[in-house]
Amino acid sequence: MDSDIKCLFLGDDFPNLDVQTQKGDFKLHEYQGDSWLIFFSHPRDFTPVCTTELGRVAKLMPEFEKRNTKVIALSCDSVEDHIKWIKDINETQETNVDFPIIADPEFKLAKQIGMYHPRCETKITVRTTYIIDPLKKVKLMIQYPPSTGRNFNEIIRVLDSLQLTFTKSVATPENW
Repeated sequence: MDSDIKCLFLGDDFPNLDVQTQKGDFKLHEYQGDSWLIFFSHPRDFTPVCTTELGRVAKLMPEFEKRNTKVIALSCDSVEDHIKWIKDINETQETNVDFPIIADPEFKLAKQIGMYHPRCETKITVRTTYIIDPLKKVKLMIQYPPSTGRNFNEIIRVLDSLQLTFTKSVATPENW
């Protein structure tokens, strides 16, 4: 196994990454502020499944905003590619992508936070989703193979549960 690849666990502190995006360079915790954060990776820019996912997230932004949640994506392509890709997403998905997409062409960040799997194709990240609470703790981790798109309605359902259980000592049942 590649010794550069790290693994995060539930309850771990999410690192304050230095990121480069089409919206500028910044530290991840500064972007997150006191909000919740959904951080998700994509195999490559301009792929059909990734394009539909980012389009869906853009359309769900009012739902995330109601939940005091910011989103940020990561793809192992350049900022210049992200800018071109966003134009394509906006056109094909009839939306407006207005959240940052991290450029990670050398897989440094993807390996640092477990969004890369050495047994998958070597030039892509796997579909990883983290939900990070306002205290910068990992509250959820989901990984899908590159061939399978996510269900962001399910991610919103889980976010609702995590936000409830963040302040109350309760558990939410199946399909809550």
